This record gives sequence, C-alpha cells and structure tokens, in this order.
Amino acid sequence: MSFCRIIKAFMKTEKEAEMQRGIIQKLKSRKLWMSIASFVSMIMIYNGSSQNKAAQVSAIIMAGASVIGYAIGEGLADGGNKGKR
Repeated sequence: MSFCRIIKAFMKTEKEAEMQRGIIQKLKSRKLWMSIASFVSMIMIYNGSSQNKAAQVSAIIMAGASVIGYAIGEGLADGGNKGKR
C-alpha cells in the first residue's frame, strides 16, 4: 500500500483532502527542504560543529528530500493511473 493511499484512507472531508494535497505539495518542495537543511547546518555551526560536518548533514537531508519527493510523486502517479486500468 502506497504512502498516498494510506493518507487518503484517513481523509474524511473535502477540506481535509485539500489540506492533504497542500501538505504533499509542501513535502515535494525543494525550497522547504533547502530551508530545513540550511537551518540545521546553521544550528550545528552555532553549536560548534565544523562546516564540513554541517555540509555533510545538509547533503544527507537533501538526499532524503529527493527520495521523499520521488516516493510521493510516484504514489500520486500510481493513484491517478488506478482508475485507468
């Protein structure tokens, strides 16, 4: 069962469904993940970590964001193709 199907199973009203679409769009946003990576790296540097370590953590966050975006996109595509089979 895909991530999107699990989320859709819990949605009851149109307002909740609209909120779900908004959350999914935000999770696919590169700007959101860049902001998170930047925030985490700045906090690390402030707390005494090296810039190299902060850059590595930022790279891991962005790699994870790519996987999350791909998984959500594929789940939506599979959900959209379900009715066409």
